[in-house]
Amino acid sequence: MDWLDAIDAQLARWADPDYQRFAASLLPGVTDVQGVRLPQLRTLARQIARRPDVEDFLSHARSATFEQRMLHGMVIGALPVPLAQQLPHIAAFLPRIDNWSVCDSFCCSLKATRQDPAQMWAFLQPLFADPASYTRRFAVVMLLNYYIEPGYLERVFALLDNVPACEAPVSMAVAWAVSVCFVCDAAQTMGYLKTCRLDAHTYRRALQKIVESRRVTAADKQAVRALRAQRKEG
Repeated sequence: MDWLDAIDAQLARWADPDYQRFAASLLPGVTDVQGVRLPQLRTLARQIARRPDVEDFLSHARSATFEQRMLHGMVIGALPVPLAQQLPHIAAFLPRIDNWSVCDSFCCSLKATRQDPAQMWAFLQPLFADPASYTRRFAVVMLLNYYIEPGYLERVFALLDNVPACEAPVSMAVAWAVSVCFVCDAAQTMGYLKTCRLDAHTYRRALQKIVESRRVTAADKQAVRALRAQRKEG
């Protein structure tokens, strides 16, 4: 398709060698970073999402580079359609996620979730046990972006307790989610931390994320440090 070639040519023009080196340093193992800045990708994604032939783009989107994959996800998030019409595209895109940056930016772009959180919640449920680690990370990051609020906390805790988090990308996302839960409701999350079934590595990461947070009070940080000391003694 000629206009896919035009998109690739635009990405090549935007590629910044200095930014490429910086971005690649944050993505160990990702060897196809061109060096295009995210605001440029978002602007392009919004333009593509409003094209009458956007479905052609989504059907033929290329994934040879980090930027192509990032752009594909951003276009899905920018589609001016109800969430129900986004979901098939979301499901088709999940296997293309191969790093934390594409995963987390994709989650942030799916703002239609706020229009129908119950529908997205149902869509996410089987993903927490998916064999693909970045699909599981996607599900966890969606939780921390859209569902960490009083009405969902207990259900969020139950999901975090059962998601297989042996791989680092998933473990780090679970720890991050727990720390955001703590900011939402310190007392409820402290209760969860005393009884949770997180693996030891993820548990330590979660406590560390809480202690490092600028949104947690000094008194609460001290309580978390005491919890960490108790776990070491046990």
